[in-house]
Amino acid sequence: MRRITIHDVAAKAGVSLATVDRVLNNRPGVREITIEKVQAAVRTLNYIPDVHAANLAKRRTYRLKFLLPNSSNGFMQDLVREVEDRAAALTQERILIEIIPIDAFDAHAVTGTLAILDKSSCDGVAVVAPAFPEVRAAVNRLQERGVHVVTLISDHPASARQHFIGINNDAAGRVAGRLLGRFLTGHRGKVAFLAGSLGLRDHAERYAGCTRILREEFPALTLLPVQEGRDDTIRNAEMLKRLLNDHPDLIGLYNMGAGNQGLIDGLQEVAEVRPIAFVAHELTSQTRQALETGIIDAVIAQDPGHEVRSAIRVLKSLCDGAPIVEGQERIRIDIFLKDNLPDLG
Repeated sequence: MRRITIHDVAAKAGVSLATVDRVLNNRPGVREITIEKVQAAVRTLNYIPDVHAANLAKRRTYRLKFLLPNSSNGFMQDLVREVEDRAAALTQERILIEIIPIDAFDAHAVTGTLAILDKSSCDGVAVVAPAFPEVRAAVNRLQERGVHVVTLISDHPASARQHFIGINNDAAGRVAGRLLGRFLTGHRGKVAFLAGSLGLRDHAERYAGCTRILREEFPALTLLPVQEGRDDTIRNAEMLKRLLNDHPDLIGLYNMGAGNQGLIDGLQEVAEVRPIAFVAHELTSQTRQALETGIIDAVIAQDPGHEVRSAIRVLKSLCDGAPIVEGQERIRIDIFLKDNLPDLG
């Protein structure tokens, strides 16, 4: 079917294109009876404005900021590369994207970065936000200053953010728990948990989901208290070493954050005498290799490219006042074993 245009509305209402434009954009100088004619024509024809064409005509520019962790976390580095690639590709569409490095474990630093942003410097912000009250307040104030805010990877639903782009992390944790339980069926022993920080909502939700499944459905397993390593490879390696020394009956491990290389190296050293079921997150070069060698049993992953594209689409829709296509923006949970790894390239 042919798309209904502003020309059709003008013809139906019996007015000029300029009059239709004034009515659609709520500009003054149009009589009430004429406004009613244009609005009736819009309803009759089911006219939907072409926001993209209008913005091109106005030469509108979208200024978007991505506040992303500046760390050695392989997944976050992939996320940064995806943003950089999209930024380079979208400049001709007048979408200007800037990456602002943050320490996602430092609530005060994130708050300070959010505090210096306003409508004069950006139209929309995507932020990996730690779930602390001061961050929530900073997000709320930024929204009040007229900047659209979405959370990325780790949500802050108590804030005024307008959308979350990421996986259902409680579900991801439940998947991890069920995988570990299945891998360890028929065995009794302990399961250890490592997080970057439970101050990150994604880690907290994964931990809650995983432990709930293990307690309810796999009571033969003993669950150790969670330990926090700030996604640091060296810290994780040290924590694993202590766990192995203190718990000779350790048979399972779930890392809900990053810093996997320290765990991979430590488990590699004891693999022949102490096989431990290990579930991790995000498909990086390190976790892929560990899957192939059998050190990691399963990786729960999300697509950083999809998340970046989704964040840009959502922020642009919010700027335009256009609807968000929920099905398009739903981020799926991927589960990788050594048997279904995607091809490189």
